[in-house]
Amino acid sequence: MTPADSYDAIVVGGGHNGLVAALYLARAGWSVAVLERNAAVGGAIAGGEATLPGFVHDLYSTNQNLFLGSRAYADFASGLARHGLRFRTTGRPYANAFPDGLSLRVHSDYERTLGHLAAHSAGDAEGFAGLYRQYRRFAPYLFGLYGSAVPSVAAVRQVLSLLRHRGVRGAAELTHTLLMSTRELGETWFTTREARAMAACWGMHLDFGPDVAGGAMFPLLELFADMENGMSVVEGGAQRLPQALGALLAEHGGEISTGAEVDRVLCRNGRAVGVRCVDGSTAAARRAVIADVGPAALYQRLLEPGQVPAPVRRASGRYRYGPGTMMVHLALDGPLPWAAGDELSGFGYVHVAPYVGDLARTYIESLSGLLPAEPLLVVGQTSAVDPTRAPAGRHVVWIQVRTVPPVISGDAAGTIRQTRWPEAVEPMTGRVLAKLERYAPGGTSRIACVTAYTPQDLEAADPNLVGGDSTAGSHHLSQNFLFRPMPGHSGYRTAIPGLYLTGAATWPGAGTNATSGRLTARQVLKDSRPGGRFWTSRAGRCP
Repeated sequence: MTPADSYDAIVVGGGHNGLVAALYLARAGWSVAVLERNAAVGGAIAGGEATLPGFVHDLYSTNQNLFLGSRAYADFASGLARHGLRFRTTGRPYANAFPDGLSLRVHSDYERTLGHLAAHSAGDAEGFAGLYRQYRRFAPYLFGLYGSAVPSVAAVRQVLSLLRHRGVRGAAELTHTLLMSTRELGETWFTTREARAMAACWGMHLDFGPDVAGGAMFPLLELFADMENGMSVVEGGAQRLPQALGALLAEHGGEISTGAEVDRVLCRNGRAVGVRCVDGSTAAARRAVIADVGPAALYQRLLEPGQVPAPVRRASGRYRYGPGTMMVHLALDGPLPWAAGDELSGFGYVHVAPYVGDLARTYIESLSGLLPAEPLLVVGQTSAVDPTRAPAGRHVVWIQVRTVPPVISGDAAGTIRQTRWPEAVEPMTGRVLAKLERYAPGGTSRIACVTAYTPQDLEAADPNLVGGDSTAGSHHLSQNFLFRPMPGHSGYRTAIPGLYLTGAATWPGAGTNATSGRLTARQVLKDSRPGGRFWTSRAGRCP
């Protein structure tokens, strides 16, 4: 960049939400620049040969169902396909493995799933069917709310529609379910500990340990949305998703600069007017600056202290992150030989907990700074969904280890003495592989190469994943819905006119749903119209 560079809008950070926001603005005829600190755009959607040549891994995010089902994808699908974005989908989305060769499996075929559950427990099959009926009754309103800004007229319409069609009793029924913990959800609907664990594992994908109130919403959606839609990954590697977004942005006239780290949002006459990079170069933004970062990074690093109202600065410092995540990538000489049977090697995800009590202990241990003795393994069998990821007959496996402490104070099992992640990663990887071996005997003998990423590695790759929190901020009730990212600061506007916040720290939170980017762009376009909130600059100095 040079000091003469000037755009209608500048997007700080090239995560998928930043790219989507830029794409909508560029389609509207705006000149847009995306500035990304890394060598490639994508944030937590990244891929590469993490183990051996020819083995393509999704480094962080892998299940792209949310993006595939998003309004953004619907709006740009043909252009993204033109730039090489394709998906592979399996009708065997997820399963749980338990001791003694037992498993629960969910297929896209509902009757087959119900039959499998009935063979395990008639009560579980009845509960699954009952919960599915509730999901079908309320999913349109939930997904409608999920795709609306909060608060907004659109969100109010969803609530009113719920009341009109389902009544006060129906709204109360849904609210009661959503406020449950995942343990309560399982105990309400299922009879066996296996089925209860199947539900609770989904809560751990976010930061909902089994006993955290409000944890039931994500399992309610994932249990059945994945069943109905299967599980999808990007053909050829997750990196092709942001690559396609970037290429389509360029087609619409947008610019992307990588290796361009922004260290300051520039203000003049009470509004954001541009950015400065660490190399001293600047660029002007005539209409808007959009920051795809966390609130603490925005208000405490990118803005001068005097530019931020003191209450906002204090609130941003209280933004909470959840436990950390560790990633383990395997290159295998054959499929995992699950004790539960060969069919299990064809499922997109296999959760290895095994039970709700194990999840609860893992969560508390992680919050206490302890390496968990029995972490949840989310085993993503990527090449079973997309065979292009590995040479013929060989496989890549993606393991998300949930949850682990960002900073280690000890080991719950008392066997790992190291308390720094660079030294603890090897023995902790050994623990993960030993657990996997118990459920897939002989699997470790098929490992050709293993690569592990610590919570520190995740944050280094994407600064929004503070402490290795793969969800970019806690989703507990105090920091969700109207309170995301913080009370009194929902939506995508910030305390500085002309400056907007997007990404997983804003509603609807984590996941490659592209919703935040789309809604941010819509807010920017609305505010820029004659009579819009920020159409004219406010007088005076930056606050």
